[in-house]
Amino acid sequence: MARIFVTGSSSGLGFLAGQELLRQGHEVVLHARDTGKAATTRAAAPAAQIVTGDVATIAGARAVAEAAAALGPFDAVIHNVAIGYTERSRAQTEDGLPAVFATNTLAPYILTALLPQPQRLVYMSSGMHRGARANLDDLDWTRRGWSGSSAYAESKLHDAMLAFAVARLWPDVLSNAVDPGWVPTRMGGRGAPDNLDEGYLTQAWLALGDDADARVTGRYFYHRQPRPANPEASDVALQERLLARCAELSGIALP
Repeated sequence: MARIFVTGSSSGLGFLAGQELLRQGHEVVLHARDTGKAATTRAAAPAAQIVTGDVATIAGARAVAEAAAALGPFDAVIHNVAIGYTERSRAQTEDGLPAVFATNTLAPYILTALLPQPQRLVYMSSGMHRGARANLDDLDWTRRGWSGSSAYAESKLHDAMLAFAVARLWPDVLSNAVDPGWVPTRMGGRGAPDNLDEGYLTQAWLALGDDADARVTGRYFYHRQPRPANPEASDVALQERLLARCAELSGIALP
């Protein structure tokens, strides 16, 4: 039996991945943004433990990391938490950062840095990352006109960069990125055409799968199949710049 932490798991793909791992008999810690969502999640998944907190702020991400670490250590961590691609304006956190970047890029970085190293890490990316650039000189979107879809795609590129950087820097940890596809969740919408089951089963498979195809690192997966990622995701210089910028903004260095 393994112990897994899934961020952003009060609903959608994260919740479904958590449910699948519970069904397999593992210990699962889910994450909800606030007490209301935590209560709903607890009712829907009574066998899971729940960590509550908003990772959009640096202090909130720190608090979630501390609460989760108290329930660990974990065999795997799935970084599923995200804001979608429909944000019409540059919503700003109390740290002065765009909420999309803070939640989708900086929070996974902070949690990766602060949680004890698990055996496996899974980062949720998106097929939209292929059309993005890292734009490390304007992570806070102050030089460019705001685009919610572009900000989301950019953050999902960052997640792939983070997955590949961790795979390179932590050779004892299996770290991979996942494109769940355009699936019918609240974020994806009811008309999304992709296979919802494959979207969450791939997360669970990479977190704990015993077959050789799952025991790899530094890869990008779609429906349990390896796929090419945006070349910028594998650019070591860009990875190092992203890690340095996240460390500067958060005050937290990656071990």
